[in-house]
Amino acid sequence: MATTVDRTAVRAAALHDLLPPVTRRRTRIGLVAGGLGTYWPQFPGLLAQLKESAAYVAERFRGMDAEVTDVGFVSDAQEGARAAEELRRADCDLIVLFLTTYLTSSMVLPIARRSHTPVLVIDLQPTERMDHASFDTGAWLAYCGQCPVPEVGNVFRRAGIPFRSVSGWLRQESAWRRIEQWIRAAHIRAALRHARHGLMGHVYPGMLDVQTDPTLLATTFGSHVEVLEFDDLRHRVERVTEAETRERMALARQVFTLDDSVVEEDFAWGATVSVALDRLVEDFALDSLAYYHRGLDGELHERLGAGMILGASLLTARGVPAAGEYELRTSVAQLASQSVGAGGSFTEIQALNFEDGVVEMGHDGPAHLAVGARDPLLRGLGVYHGKRGWGVSVEFDVQHGPVTLLGLGQDADGSLSFVTSEGTVVPGPLLEIGNTTSRVDFGRDPGEWVDAWSATGVGHHWSLAVGHHAADFRAAASLLGIDHRHV
Repeated sequence: MATTVDRTAVRAAALHDLLPPVTRRRTRIGLVAGGLGTYWPQFPGLLAQLKESAAYVAERFRGMDAEVTDVGFVSDAQEGARAAEELRRADCDLIVLFLTTYLTSSMVLPIARRSHTPVLVIDLQPTERMDHASFDTGAWLAYCGQCPVPEVGNVFRRAGIPFRSVSGWLRQESAWRRIEQWIRAAHIRAALRHARHGLMGHVYPGMLDVQTDPTLLATTFGSHVEVLEFDDLRHRVERVTEAETRERMALARQVFTLDDSVVEEDFAWGATVSVALDRLVEDFALDSLAYYHRGLDGELHERLGAGMILGASLLTARGVPAAGEYELRTSVAQLASQSVGAGGSFTEIQALNFEDGVVEMGHDGPAHLAVGARDPLLRGLGVYHGKRGWGVSVEFDVQHGPVTLLGLGQDADGSLSFVTSEGTVVPGPLLEIGNTTSRVDFGRDPGEWVDAWSATGVGHHWSLAVGHHAADFRAAASLLGIDHRHV
């Protein structure tokens, strides 16, 4: 009998085939190794040994999901300056400095200053320990990469440059896991730095916490916010053919299980809107979409807003996260979650279960199909709670196991922060109301968790991602220059 993990993998592979992910600019990693050139004539063979270690490090980086710019080995300040200029031109998302032995801080400071890019210092000695009985000075120097780390840290602090480092030995997998965490953080920085966020409609009246200054995303992350009208969608809906609608309905039948409550006319409308949404995203080159329209008495724009859920869920599954209720910050959090391969579904608190010790959470509207514990259900709803309109909605429970919440908080000075919490989705009864739902055990009294979570400034929506990724998001916050708060 197949395990839950097996079924999840099969479902993910099937979704990947049906809904191929969008392609984006690859994350760019800069790599430079170095040591003090004064040693080379003094200790023949040392440079060759260090370059061998540098080649191994370069090979490990080339095996990661990133575009690597390796500027080679530097031995003095002049070579360091030339490497700095090459890395500046490469527009990297993270630069990795490999300290192979002692070097002076003057060799690496220009790399950090001129590139305007976050830097990670790594120092990986050849093996777990020296052979003291046989080592001479030259052999020892190959193990001396840790020696300049405090010097570099001191100079970076004096220069106002954030300092990050991973110390270990060359083939130490625990050290490489720490390095890979920074690479995942670079994926998030890359995604947000180049993202184009769609913002369509208007804010949900009265929800003060979801209101976000679009300029803040540009100044904090480098993102662009494209302000859209529902007429941009209407214009594209009007050009969808009946054949395209039927084709999208056929795709939806492959992805979803249709509940008996689904009305064929509403299903066809959702499919039509889905085709138009794909064109909207392509035409404006969007990486995410947040939307809301209140509407009135079934008029066209209300029907457009109500018909978004099917198409927005399919887009989210392809890596273009969508969030209702004009939740721009949550769509950003979803994109960050997506960047580390963890899904990221639009979520809020539904209720607390003090008997089982869990927080029940989920949301109506678009969902990330990859986080589901079973095939997603398409349910027909005559009423969308708290919103006008009617139509089809997506329902499933989140796969059981570890999950991470990621939200974007905002403080009185306007600064953004990453807010995280890790828990475990556990089995149990769930509502069947056309929502994505889960029962999350945070290992503490549910009421106490809500109090601590709410005190962070997170707002009442966030991204729910599968797996424990708080460390990745903490590292990403460091690269992005924002605070991280963990509950």
